[in-house]
Amino acid sequence: MQTPFPNPTKSNISGLILAGGQAKRLDNKDKGLICLKEKPLIEYTIGALKPQVQTLMISANRNISAYQGYGLPVIVDEQSDYPGPLAGILAGLKNMQTEWLQCVPCDNPWLDQNLVNHLCEQHTDECLVVTPRWQQGLQPVYSLLHRSLMDSLEQFLQQGHRKVQDWLKQQHPCIIDFDEQSNFSNINTVDDLTRAEQQ
Repeated sequence: MQTPFPNPTKSNISGLILAGGQAKRLDNKDKGLICLKEKPLIEYTIGALKPQVQTLMISANRNISAYQGYGLPVIVDEQSDYPGPLAGILAGLKNMQTEWLQCVPCDNPWLDQNLVNHLCEQHTDECLVVTPRWQQGLQPVYSLLHRSLMDSLEQFLQQGHRKVQDWLKQQHPCIIDFDEQSNFSNINTVDDLTRAEQQ
């Protein structure tokens, strides 16, 4: 049976780096611009994701000029009250020119350089969302999403909802298990940053 939309491949995937949060546990600093070993976190993410996708965008809500300095499109949330990663994902879906959107957070300097390929290989027909699972936990901000989900997500946010996993469950995602050698860790606190500096 022919699928209603093209299967995901590098040629029809836009990448979206989510850097629009408040980082309350990091003294409200802009996570993407925090340095790890003298290099901003966003640079680790760009380096890992850019070769895996056709085009790349950054979702940010402050320090826009700093992010624009990387030569990539920078998109901002339509809502001004920091409603969370779903708002960034919605902006990505609205601004992309491809069939699929691969989301990643800006605060994982160990991003799997085979993430997109693995999600594409495990994608099944008529599945609109592919989400990694690692160490028994879903990793929703690393999801691969089809552009047709834009209306569903916009309606979810307009109803005042914010939780990524709540919306994700409504889409019946394909869940892909990653082995223990993968790394979906991120830097949320000063202690996390200190440990990463010591590695």
